[in-house]
This record gives sequence, C-alpha cells and structure tokens, in this order.
Amino acid sequence: MTATHLGMPAFPPAARQAVRDEVLRANLRRATHTIRDKRARAVAELEDWDRLRADGKAVKDHTLRRLDHYLLRLEAAVTAAGGTVHWAADAAEANRIVTALVLATGEREVVKVKSMATQEIGLNEALEAAGIAAYETDLAELIVQLGHDRPSHILVPAIHRNRAEIRDVFLAEMGRWGRPAPDGLGDDPRELAEAARLHLRAKVAVSGANFMVAETGTMVVFESEGNGRMCLTLPETLISVVGIEKVVPTFRDLEIFLQTLPRSSTAERMNPYTTMWTGLGPSKGADDDGPAAFHLVLLDNGRTDTLADEIGRQALRCIRCSACLNVCPVYERAGGHAYGSVYPGPIGAILSPQLRGTGSEIDASLPYASTLCGACYEVCPVAIDIPEVLLHLRERVVQGGPVTREGIRVRIRPARGHTAERAAMRAARLLLERPGALRAGERLLSRARRLRPRRLPGPGRAWTDSRDLPLPPEEPFRDWWARERGGRA
Repeated sequence: MTATHLGMPAFPPAARQAVRDEVLRANLRRATHTIRDKRARAVAELEDWDRLRADGKAVKDHTLRRLDHYLLRLEAAVTAAGGTVHWAADAAEANRIVTALVLATGEREVVKVKSMATQEIGLNEALEAAGIAAYETDLAELIVQLGHDRPSHILVPAIHRNRAEIRDVFLAEMGRWGRPAPDGLGDDPRELAEAARLHLRAKVAVSGANFMVAETGTMVVFESEGNGRMCLTLPETLISVVGIEKVVPTFRDLEIFLQTLPRSSTAERMNPYTTMWTGLGPSKGADDDGPAAFHLVLLDNGRTDTLADEIGRQALRCIRCSACLNVCPVYERAGGHAYGSVYPGPIGAILSPQLRGTGSEIDASLPYASTLCGACYEVCPVAIDIPEVLLHLRERVVQGGPVTREGIRVRIRPARGHTAERAAMRAARLLLERPGALRAGERLLSRARRLRPRRLPGPGRAWTDSRDLPLPPEEPFRDWWARERGGRA
C-alpha cells in the first residue's frame, strides 16, 4: 500500500494532541451528533431494516467468497460494453496506469469525483509529479485541497473545519487557481457554496465507484452535489479507479444498497444523485452524453491479503457509509487525522492495518484506538463486527503474526512495547492453572491492600495514567463463600 500518511506518530500521541484542540472537538461533536441523530430517524422508518442489513451482509460475503469469478465476469461485461479493464496490484502500478492514460490523451488537466481509492494510492500527488493538475469538484474535497489539508471523515472530508475557517481558506487560496473568491465573502453556507461553483471543465475525468455490477459491467456512483454527474458525462475520457471488493453479482443486488447506503451515510431516503454507466455513451455522436473512452482500473493494494484472513476479511464488506465514525466516542474526540490514513474511525482502525500491514508504529497502534463499546457494529449496514476484528488484530500485533508488505505475506518480530503484556499474560495463565497458588495470591493481595500503589511502575504506568489501580477486597471471594456457605469455592 502507498506510504501516504505513514511516518506519523502512533495513534495515542496523535490523538493526545488532537483532543487539546477545543475548536476541533466542538466541530466534531456538533457534526457527528447531528448526522447520527438524523440517521437514526431515517433508519427507524424502515420496518425491515434488520432484514436489509442481513441481506447486505449475505451479498457481500457471497461475493467475497467467489471474488475471482465475479471479477472476471465484470471484466468481460465491461469489455463487451466498449470499456477497457486494467489490473493494478498495488498503488504504484495503479498510479502508473492512470498517469499513462492521461498523458496519452495529450491533456494536462483532469477533474475528479470524490474517490477514497484514489486518495488511498496518492493519485493526486502522482499526477502532479507527472505535470498533470487534478482538480477536486466535490465541495468538501475542494476545501481540503485548497487548504493543503487531509480528509478527516469518509463522508464529510472537511468535518474538522467550521464556516469561518472555510471562508478564510477560500479567500487565501482560490485566487491561486481558477476564479478568486468574491470580495467581502462571508461565512454563510450559501455564500460559500456559490464561491465554490468554479464550473471546471476538462476532457479527462477520474472517478471511483460505490459499486460495480458483474452481471452488466455497470459502474455506480452516489453523490450529493451533481458535480459527479458533470464529471461522468462531459469529459471525453473517463478513468475509474475502484477497489476489487466493490463488485456485486447482479443489478438486482443494488436494491439493497440503494436503501441502506443513503440512510446510513447522509440520512436520506434516496441519494440526490445516483449515476450509473455501462461502458461508453449510447453513441459517439457529438451531442451525446458519455465518454468516448472508458477505462476501469481494478485495485488490489492489499485486498487479496485481507481476503485470506477469515476474521479480518469482513472489513471488505464496507460500503463507506461512515456511520461507524459518527457513533464512535474515540473518533468524536480525536478526529480523523490521528488515524494516519484516508480511512479514519473504527473502519480505518481495522482496514488500514490489514491493507498496509502492522509493521509501522501507526498501524500497530490502530487496533487499540477503540473502547470496544460495540456502537460501530450496531450501526453498520452490512454488520461488520468491528470489535471482533479489533481484538483479532490486537492479537496479531502482540504475537507478531503475519502482516502484508508490498503484497508479500511475511512474519515480523513481536511488536515493541508488548513484552510486559505478554509476560503478564503468561504469568496469569500459570496462576489460573494452579488453584492453590491462586487462592494464596488472593489472600496475600487482601492482606496487603493498604500497600496498594495508585500507579503501576514501568510499562504499567500507561494504564494508570488515567485511572486508579483498583483496591483489592478485604476478603477474597473464596474465603467469603466458605464462611457464608460452608463449602469450598
């Protein structure tokens, strides 16, 4: 996987810095509470929501079990419709393919529809290195781009910015490319939206896709502003970069996700703009919509390694609705940047370490960026058991289990900082296997309770930095049971 955002500190120090930013926390609290309350009302309207959730899970699981079959079927359908399919094993290969396709057109500008896959591989930076300017047309993505910033939310990339901050970014940066911001621009949302209508036109567009239909070769994009439809119909060349897990078997399967994705993401009954296209436009006449050339780049970038993990593979069900972010108490306080990945929040805490491996400091810490409260699982429209995967990945980090590096499955040494934890677990196992030793240890703790320190020494200090060490009971449970019930516990 690309090195984008790597080199960051581990999650704890990054989050510690973020929680000190009172403006950031206020922005996140207001936005996430608003979105999740609206989502709850939208979901409550459907009496069969639990069935839709189960059906979505079943479709995605079935597809992942036969992913090779459906990808080949998709390739055949796209090719039959006049498109060209390219296979990219990693970020570097995907960037080379897209850059070559753009350069072949003779153009040096592209417009982009919001795409997490292109952010994952660092496509904008790769195009810039080749002398190609990539312009984001999604309003939130434009705010991030103009502010030389990074997305902090799957659905609302600029959620960490308030209106005043956005106005300042527009005033400072818009004039450097395209039309400058109007003089006297205020922070009213309508004024900001009007200032952002730059009406970009280019002959090449780059998009992602929410779903790909193997049966027909159809690409499906959900968006809310209409900029996506402009980019998908006006340019002469359209290049879509899509993760291989986004495929679904049949057109009818979309019936499920057309109901669950809008409600879980934007809390709407129906998405404002749902654009579907199959291959080229209806004809190659000058007045017809649709590109004259369509290229689909199928991106692996660690996904087949994730697929090989029976527990971790459920992360590939994700339909990028962001519902888990909006209910997560950790995300609400730390924000998206602390995760060091284009995929923040609970889903990022299980997806990024699988795609990138757990060899880096930031990725080894992400499975611990959770309270394991389970709220993320409760709201997930495809029933990803995120707490289960988090515990699974924690075990991998502690044991130094298999990880992925540049598509190669390897083993690494046990993660640094977990030596004491492993020693404590081994000691606990030895004690629990010996009832007599356990009973003696309980009595010793009770008698020495007044000597209990408030903070643990050495590596244990991290646990007691924010909590007191519990006070042992005055009498062990086994002794109480024997005294009160007259038998051995």
